[in-house]
Amino acid sequence: ALEKKAVKSKVGEKVGLPCCHKIPRSESLHKYRVYWQKNITDVVLAYSEGKMIFQHERYQNRTEMDPWNLTLWISPVEILDNGSYQCVVQHNSVLVCSESVILYVTADFSKPNITAEVSADSCELTEMVITCSSHGGYPKPRISGALNNLSMEWNASWVSESSFSPYNVTGKLVLNVTKDINITCTVEYGGFAKSTSLPLRKKNDCVVPPVPPPYNVITATIIIVITFILAITLAARYLPRHVCSYCCKRQDSVEEAVKEYTKAPMSSKVTAETSSV
Repeated sequence: ALEKKAVKSKVGEKVGLPCCHKIPRSESLHKYRVYWQKNITDVVLAYSEGKMIFQHERYQNRTEMDPWNLTLWISPVEILDNGSYQCVVQHNSVLVCSESVILYVTADFSKPNITAEVSADSCELTEMVITCSSHGGYPKPRISGALNNLSMEWNASWVSESSFSPYNVTGKLVLNVTKDINITCTVEYGGFAKSTSLPLRKKNDCVVPPVPPPYNVITATIIIVITFILAITLAARYLPRHVCSYCCKRQDSVEEAVKEYTKAPMSSKVTAETSSV
């Protein structure tokens, strides 16, 4: 089986779906019957003898067909336009070709929004509840993430009214943050992707108090300090007296020596005078 052709378009754009036949310039659409169908059962529009004989109400004012290459143009594209289409061409009631083409419709998601709520905090770590959300996109997305460029998985949930309605997606994660990190949330859909990053800071950096010394060390230290203070006090009280007493005794000795020295010459003089007589 031949691989089906595929065309991609975003909501609100204009898209052309190619047909399997082109009418030669020597002929005209009047000799052909052309049917554009969706999912085989629903006729989008039909031409016969050069005139449009049917158009589905949902495609009114949004579709037209090229009269030569039979391309089906849709504008603006809606999510419900997503699906398989078939172009059927007949010439003089004889089947010329029948070929399918798949239209993949995407709708852009909003830029992911990341929030972080602290649920517990301590010196060692900060527990955070991380939430990533995006809305209004199509088709159903895949949500992924990364912590400092290392891949991670979100606990994801999706909300949509139907399989052909815009999706809202939310991812949650409980994370123990022990240091500053960077978290990324990526929403992937229909070959497109949108990402957002958020730096996470550890909230509490505690200073560990010093461990007090044992009781016996404190007691010994106090005894040493008291002994040292007493020694200084006693030295300050008794040392000046001892020095003063020593100085006084030494001064008395010096004075006595001077007196003795003074007396000695006088005695010698008297002796000399006596001898001369």
